[in-house]
Amino acid sequence: MTMTSRQRWFALLEGKPADRIPTDYQATDEVTARLLKDLGCDDEESLWRKLHIDCRKFVEPVWRRPDDCEDPKADMWGIRYRSVDYGTGAYDEPEFMPLANVDSVEEVHAHRWPDPDEFDYGPITCAVESADGYRPIHAGCYEPFLLYGYMRGLETAFADLALQPEIAEAILGRILDFYYEHHRRIFEAGVGRIDLTFVAEDLGAQTGPLMSLPMYRRFLLPGQIKMAELARSYGVHVMYHTDGAARIFIPDLIERVGIEVLNPIQWRCPGMEREALVAEFGEKIIFHGSIDNQQTLALGTVDDVVAEVRQSVEIYKNARWICAPCHNIQPVSPTENIVAMYETIHEIGRR
Repeated sequence: MTMTSRQRWFALLEGKPADRIPTDYQATDEVTARLLKDLGCDDEESLWRKLHIDCRKFVEPVWRRPDDCEDPKADMWGIRYRSVDYGTGAYDEPEFMPLANVDSVEEVHAHRWPDPDEFDYGPITCAVESADGYRPIHAGCYEPFLLYGYMRGLETAFADLALQPEIAEAILGRILDFYYEHHRRIFEAGVGRIDLTFVAEDLGAQTGPLMSLPMYRRFLLPGQIKMAELARSYGVHVMYHTDGAARIFIPDLIERVGIEVLNPIQWRCPGMEREALVAEFGEKIIFHGSIDNQQTLALGTVDDVVAEVRQSVEIYKNARWICAPCHNIQPVSPTENIVAMYETIHEIGRR
């Protein structure tokens, strides 16, 4: 029997066989626009169908900018961004960081923090009630330290953990308070139709962890546990995103946070080798990603992509795996490489 995308995801979440290995998609806007053009697709849904991609359907509330937000160019946190062109595309980078110069807990609390009352959650209810059930529905993302870095400056944010922990705890506490109530309202608005949410934080760099395990356990783990428990209380499954060499954190993520899906498996980073992860954690979580977007998809040949997909199928044969790029596909990746990834897994990933 041919399954829907949602049925494939839930087969893995429930530890059951799917009709084929599920797939997913992450890419910059420039890549998606190019694929639509190159493959002659009118919209993203037709692109997913053409490439047999089991994308999630993302739903979100609408922020209604209140009158006391004085900077019309800033987001709800007070961060102002600028577009930075890197040649083949552009990213938004923080230009103004509202907490860059705070030096006390009192100044942290004096900042104009967003309020869930500023949001209209009705669009979530409308979206889930009109969904046809073909795709899993994803809502919400809690990633506090990334936001902390945008509000404070990344270097200062890391320094705070060691030098000004009271400021770190105050900022992270305000972020957690907002997101806990924000996600609660999102899940309520989802009327039981939301399937997945992100509890996330980039914990690894290319060569090692971004922070020590004790620092993670002090500053980030308690909030992640609380947010994951909230999701589970609404029947929402927990995905976790971390880049890089994050091996030392995985036991806590599984045993204490209770994650079910780990993304994106940058297997070229130390400690993230696929075989070792499958051997240790293969019975406990779903692996999501793994097809290398820094070398194979970006700089390799079609044959290189096909070989890596085949190799991954073999490595994950006794585990639960969703085939996807190991982060956002960048514009440097040729269309033929991207297509080769999805065509190959569709060809050989059937059960």
